[in-house]
Amino acid sequence: MKSIITFLLLAFTLTFSSTLSAQEKSYKDGSVWQVGFIKLSANMTVEYLNNLKANWKATHDEAIKQGLIVSYKILYGVAANPDDWDVMLMTEFKNLSSMEGSEDKWDAISKKIIGGEDAMKKLNDSRVSMRTIYGGKLLKEIIYK
Repeated sequence: MKSIITFLLLAFTLTFSSTLSAQEKSYKDGSVWQVGFIKLSANMTVEYLNNLKANWKATHDEAIKQGLIVSYKILYGVAANPDDWDVMLMTEFKNLSSMEGSEDKWDAISKKIIGGEDAMKKLNDSRVSMRTIYGGKLLKEIIYK
C-alpha cells in the first residue's frame, strides 16, 4: 500500500511539473520563412538557376531594399528519389504581421523588375518546361532562450 501511495505521489508530481514546464516556453518565435519546393526538369538546372538570378533574385534584392523581407536563400541538391524536389526557395520575413498588406508593394517590384502582365505571363510560361512546383510551407523559426 505504501508503495502504491509513493507511486501515485510520484506520478502526480511528474504530471504537475510537466504541466508547468509545458506552459513555460523555452523558446521564442523568430523569423517567418516562406519556403517553396521545386523539381527541375531533366537538363534544366543551369537554365532555371540563371532564370532565378535574373528575376527571382532581383525581385528579392529589391524587396530587401524596401524592407519587405529580411533575407532569402536558394538551396540546391540532387533529388534523393524520383519523387523528391531539388531546389528550395526560402524567403525570410521579420514576422507574420510584416507579410500582411504587402501585395501592392510586391506587384510594384515585379512590374519594375520583370515588366507588365505580358512579361510576367511570358516568364511563367517559360518556367513551365523547366520545373514542377511541389508546394510550399510557411514556417516559424524557433529560437531557444
